[in-house]
Amino acid sequence: MQAFRIVVIGAGDTGTPLLQQLFNAPFVQVLGVADLNLELPGIALARQHQVPVTDNFMELVSLGSQVDIIIDVTGAAKVREQLRQYMVDSRNAHTVIMHEQIALLMMSLSAGKLVDSKHGLQQYA
Repeated sequence: MQAFRIVVIGAGDTGTPLLQQLFNAPFVQVLGVADLNLELPGIALARQHQVPVTDNFMELVSLGSQVDIIIDVTGAAKVREQLRQYMVDSRNAHTVIMHEQIALLMMSLSAGKLVDSKHGLQQYA
């Protein structure tokens, strides 16, 4: 089985514990982590694992079909809009965008308890 090739956008309160789980999974390859703040703990964690980091998430998104899943845990509607528009414009039918709510669900299932977002309730408009 090939590893899931993943990009994470957001390395703060939600992204950091998610990255810890991803780095512990032998079936996951994290291709890169993006956040506007390159001083966050999730960025430091990515660097410890020799994973590329950037403050421009589009650098990672432009990897195109090399990425299986883009996990957006920014809580920012503008990021979601840019991601969707890029997928349409690039005709990338391979990569899946995973919304923060789905990431929180998966993390909650793994933890056996509800994991809350620091961004509040976000709508996927």
